[in-house]
Amino acid sequence: MNIKDFYTAFKKPVTFFLAVVLLGGGYFYSKLQVSLFPKVTFPKVKVIADAGLQPADRMMVTVTRPMENAIKQVPGLKMIRSTTSRGSCEISAFLDWNSDVSLSQLQIQSRINQIRDQLPANISITVEKMTPSILPVIGYSLESKTRSLIDLKYMATYQVKPFLSQAEGVASVAILGGKQKEYRFIPDRQKMSSLGITLATLKSCFEATGFIRSNGFLPDYRRLYLSVTDASMHDKSDVENMVVKNDGNRVILLKDLGQIKIEKATEYIKVNANGREGVLVNIVKQPGANLISTTDAVQKKLAQLRKNLPKDVTIKPYYVQADFVNSSIRSVMDAFWIGLVLAIVVALIFLRSAKAGSTILIVIPITLGATLTVLYTLGYTFNIMTLGALVAAMGLIIDDAVVVIEQIHRTHEEHPDVHSRELVGKSIRYLFPAMVGSSLSTIVIFLPFGLMSGVAGAYFHIMTNTMMITLICSFLVTWLGLPVVYLLLSGKPKKKAPQHEVHVLKQQTWVNFFTHRSYINVLIVVLLLGAIVWIYPRLETGFLPQMDEGSIVLDYNSPPGASLDATNKMLDEVDKIITAVPEVKAYSRRTGAQMGFFITEPNRGDYLIELKDHRKRTTEEVINEIRQKVDAKVPGLTTDYGQVIGDMLGDLTTSVQPIVIKIFGSNDQKLRTLAQRIDTLVSKVKGTADVFDGIVIAGPSISVVPDYTAMARYGITADDLQYQMQAAVAGNVVGDIFNGNYLSNIRIIDHDSTNVDLDRLQNLKVFMPGGQLIPLSRVANIKFHTGESEIERENLQNMYGVTARLAGRDLGSVMNDIKATIQSNLVIPQGYHIEYGGAYIQQQQSFKELLTILIIASMLVFGVILFMFRELKAPLIILLISVLGLSGGFMALYLTHTPLNVGSYTGLIMIVGIIGENAIFTYMQFKRAFKETGKVHESITHAISVRLRPNLMTALCAITALAPLALGIGTGAQLHQPLAIAVVGGFIVALPLLLIVLPGLLSLTHKEK
Repeated sequence: MNIKDFYTAFKKPVTFFLAVVLLGGGYFYSKLQVSLFPKVTFPKVKVIADAGLQPADRMMVTVTRPMENAIKQVPGLKMIRSTTSRGSCEISAFLDWNSDVSLSQLQIQSRINQIRDQLPANISITVEKMTPSILPVIGYSLESKTRSLIDLKYMATYQVKPFLSQAEGVASVAILGGKQKEYRFIPDRQKMSSLGITLATLKSCFEATGFIRSNGFLPDYRRLYLSVTDASMHDKSDVENMVVKNDGNRVILLKDLGQIKIEKATEYIKVNANGREGVLVNIVKQPGANLISTTDAVQKKLAQLRKNLPKDVTIKPYYVQADFVNSSIRSVMDAFWIGLVLAIVVALIFLRSAKAGSTILIVIPITLGATLTVLYTLGYTFNIMTLGALVAAMGLIIDDAVVVIEQIHRTHEEHPDVHSRELVGKSIRYLFPAMVGSSLSTIVIFLPFGLMSGVAGAYFHIMTNTMMITLICSFLVTWLGLPVVYLLLSGKPKKKAPQHEVHVLKQQTWVNFFTHRSYINVLIVVLLLGAIVWIYPRLETGFLPQMDEGSIVLDYNSPPGASLDATNKMLDEVDKIITAVPEVKAYSRRTGAQMGFFITEPNRGDYLIELKDHRKRTTEEVINEIRQKVDAKVPGLTTDYGQVIGDMLGDLTTSVQPIVIKIFGSNDQKLRTLAQRIDTLVSKVKGTADVFDGIVIAGPSISVVPDYTAMARYGITADDLQYQMQAAVAGNVVGDIFNGNYLSNIRIIDHDSTNVDLDRLQNLKVFMPGGQLIPLSRVANIKFHTGESEIERENLQNMYGVTARLAGRDLGSVMNDIKATIQSNLVIPQGYHIEYGGAYIQQQQSFKELLTILIIASMLVFGVILFMFRELKAPLIILLISVLGLSGGFMALYLTHTPLNVGSYTGLIMIVGIIGENAIFTYMQFKRAFKETGKVHESITHAISVRLRPNLMTALCAITALAPLALGIGTGAQLHQPLAIAVVGGFIVALPLLLIVLPGLLSLTHKEK
C-alpha cells in the first residue's frame, strides 16, 4: 500500500489514535507537576560551622583552614570559597555539574568527620545541599495587637506549625521571631558573699536537681512498675524554694539570695511584618512536591486553622511563590492561545478556507497533547522554561501545519473536481521528502545545546529539549494526523459534484527582475553581512534574561557594632519609605537573620517586599525610588537590592550580584586598600548601583585576659572566672522548667546585665571560693578591640570581592567600562591580582559555548541538506541564506534595545534552522521544475510562485504567534522575550532572503540545460 491510499484506508484507526493522544494530553496536563523552574540539582554544598565567639583569625587557624583542606580532597570539586567571621565560618564547595551532589555531600561530611578531633570540642557543623527547596515558598506573619510576643511564639510553634505541617507536600515549617519565656534568677552578690555562697555553689545545686531518672522496674505480684526519681521543676515556686545551703542553723533557699522573675529571653533577632513586630511562619516544600498543589493544601489547612485561632490573632501571607508561578503560567498560556488564534486568522485570510483553518485549530492541540504525554513520561514539570519552549515552538508548529495544509489546498485548487481523499495522499507524497529534511533541519539545531554548562545550560537545555520534543511530535502529527483531520472535515463525496474552475498558478514574473540583476542580490548580501558586523559589537549584552517578579529583596547592614535597637531605629525610617510607595502590597523584615542558609550578624538582615499585581511601574523603577530615598534619609545603612528569584539563583550559584571584582593577595591591609580603591572607581562608572567594597567589619569586642598568678593567689580558675563573667553579661542557663508542651530555661544573670557598660564591667566584683568578693581588675585585665573584618578566601587564597548591581545599563557595557577604568587608574602591586566573577564570567563562558553550538548547529543543518540533495551547491546556498538571517535577529535586538543574552542567543541559533527549513522547500520546488524544463529562470519563477503563499503564511503566522511573547505581555514573559524578538527579526528578514536573494543565488549557480 502506498502513502496515497494510507490516509483513506487507515482513517478510522488514525482518528482513534489522535483522540487518544488528545485525551491523554489533557489527562497528563492535569498530572504534570507545576514549579517555578525545572528540577535542577545545583552543584553546591555549603558548610556552616559555629564555634562560639572566637576571633576571626583564630577561627581561620582552628576551624576554616583544616576544613578547607579536608573538603579540597572531595572528587569533582571545582572551587572552594569561605567566609570566616567572629565565631563562625561558612564554606561553599562548588562541584562539577555532572557530579552526584548527594554523594558529594556525604563525602564532605565524611572528610570533616575524619578531622573532627582536630577541631574545637564545642563546634557545631551543618552541611547542606544548596537547592531551591531549602528556601521558603510561602511566608505568613502571625500578628496580634493584644498578645505578647511570647504568646505569639508559643502559638506559632505549638499550634500553627503542627497544623500546617500536615499539608501534603510540606517538608518543614520554620518559625522566626517572637520571644521565648525564661525564668531569671538575679543574685544579690553582697548577700551571697555574706553567706559564703558563690555562683559555683548555685551551679552545683542546679546540677544536683531538675532531672527525672529511672530507678529500675519494681515487680509486685503480677504487675511491673517503673520507678523514677522526679526531681524536675514545674513552676516558679519550685525554683524559689530550691535549697541552696543548710549549715545546721538555717536552711537557705534560692529566693533568699535574690529575685526570680519571668521575662523574655534575650535574642539578637528581630522580625517585623507590615510595620508591626510579630512572628513569621515560613513554609518549605518537599523537593519533589508540586508547588501549586502544596500551596493549595496549605491554604486549605490555613482556612481551617483560622477558625481555631483567637479573634485577636491574625495570620496573613507576606510572600506566596505560587502566585508568581500561576501568573507566569497564565501569561504564557494566554500568549500561546492569542498567538494561535492570530496565526489561524492569518491562515484563513490567505487560504480563504474555513476547513483549512479548522484543521490547524484541531491539529495544534493534538500536537500539544502528544508533547505533554512525552514530557510527563520523561519526568519533566510544568515550569516557566517548558511553557516558554512550547510558546516559542508555536511558530514552528504552525509552520509545519501551514506548509502541509497549503499544499493540500493548492492541489485542490489545481484539481477542484477531485475529492479530498484522492488528493490528500498525493499532496503528502509530493511534499514528504522536503517535510523530513525541513523538520530535521530545525530539530538538529537543538542537539548541541547539551554542550552548555552552568546554570544557563541546566535551564536552557531543558527548554531546548522541550522544543525538540515538540517539533518531533509536530512532524508526526502533521504527517500522519493532519491529512486525516482534513479528510474528516471534507465529508463524503457527492454523486454529482459541481464543476469548479481550475485555479491556474499565477507566475510571479517580478522574480526575473532580481534574477537578471545579480548586483542587487550582491548588494543585499553585503548590506546584511555589514549589518551583522556593525551591530554585533554595539549590542547590549547580559547573561540570563531578567524577569519582573513583582517582589524585592532588600539586604541591609547597619554600622559595625550597632545594637539591635539602634539598627531597628534606622529601619523604622526605611519602613516609612516602603509604606509610602503605592505599589507595595506587603513586606516583612528580618534583623539578625536572612532568608536562606547564611552567617548573619545582629546588624544585618533583609526585607522581602511584595508588590501589587496591577501597578503602573516596573519592579526596577520601584527599586530605584526606594534606593534613592533610603540613601538620602538613612545614610548610615548599607543596602543591596534585588528580586527574589534572581537572588535565589545567585545564592545557589556563585554570586547574587552580577558584578564581582575579586582581589587576591597575602597582606590583608593591602587587600583592603585595593578593595576600597576599586570600590571608589566602580562607583563612578555609569550604570552601577549598590557598590560594596566587600569589607565586612564585625562590632568591637572586649577581651578579659586572666592574670594567672593573681588568680592562683585568690584560688580562682579561668573557667570559674569565665562563668562569673558570663553571668554578669549574658547569663548562664542552669536548668529548665517543663510546662507541658515546652521547656523554659532557668538563667542565672547578674542584676547589672541590662545596663552593663564598660565602667561597670571594670568595677565588677567576682567571687572567691569562700564567697568573698574582689574587684575583677585584681585577677584580670580588660582589653578593648576595634571591629575585625571577615576573612574571605577562594581556593585557599585570601581575597576581597567588590560587588555591584546594574542600574539602567547592560552588563557587557558596564563591565567594559569597569575594566578600562581599573586598568587605567589602578596599579596592582606584585603578588596581587584581579579576577572578574559574577554574572559576567558566566556570560563569557556561555557565549563561548553558544558560539560553538551555533557553528555545530550550522554544520548539522549543512549535513541534513547535503544528505537530502546529494550535491554541494544546495547546502552552501541554503546555509548562506540561513546565516544571513541572523542579521534580522541582530537588527531586532538592536532596535528594541534588547540585550544579547542566553535567551536571545538561543533565538539566533533557531533562526538558522527556521530559514533553512523554508529554503529547503523552495530549493526542492526549483529542482523539480528545473529537472522537467531545464530552464533556470523559468524554474526559479515557478518555484517562487509556488512557495510565495506558504512563505508569507509561515512568516506571518509565526510572527503573530510569537507577538505576545515578543511584546513581553504578562508576568514572567520577559524571560522569553529576547528569544521571541530575535526569532521575529529572523522571520522578517527571511522573506526577502527567500524571495529575492535565494532566486538570485540559484540563477548564479545554475546554467541552462
